[in-house]
Amino acid sequence: MNTFKSLLLVLTFAFVGNINAQTTPAGIWKTIDDVTGEAKSHLEIYEQDGKFFAKIVKLLQKPEDTVCDKCKGDKKGKPLMGMILVDNMAPYKDYWKGGNIMDPTSGKDYGCSMWFESGKPDALMVRGKHWTGLYRTQTWHRVK
Repeated sequence: MNTFKSLLLVLTFAFVGNINAQTTPAGIWKTIDDVTGEAKSHLEIYEQDGKFFAKIVKLLQKPEDTVCDKCKGDKKGKPLMGMILVDNMAPYKDYWKGGNIMDPTSGKDYGCSMWFESGKPDALMVRGKHWTGLYRTQTWHRVK
C-alpha cells in the first residue's frame, strides 16, 4: 500500500510540473498579420529577473536585414532581428501584465497583457492597450 501511495504522489507531482511547464509563455511564438492572416514573424519569449520579454528571432515576410524605420528613440533605424518588442511582463494570478509591447509597423508603444485561453497552452493571447482604453488582441501560436 505504501508503494502505491508513493507512486501516486510521484505521478501527481510529475503531472503538476508538466502543467506548469506548458503554461509558461517562455518559448518561440509565431505572430500573425492582422490584415492578411499570414504568419509574420517568430518571437522568443524569455524570462529575465522574474519578468518576461520577447524579441524577434525570425522574419517570415521581410528580409533579415530589415530595419525599424518608424521606431522611436534608440530603436529607430535598428535591425528588427533581435529587437525586443515586449518587455517587463510580470506574473499576476494566472496571466502576465504590467509590461509594454511595441508595434514595429507603426513604431507605437502600448501597455500589454498576456494569457492562455483555458486548456490551450499553445495559443497565447497578447493584448496591446492604448492609454485611451482602446485595445487589440492577437493570438500567438507556439512553434514546436
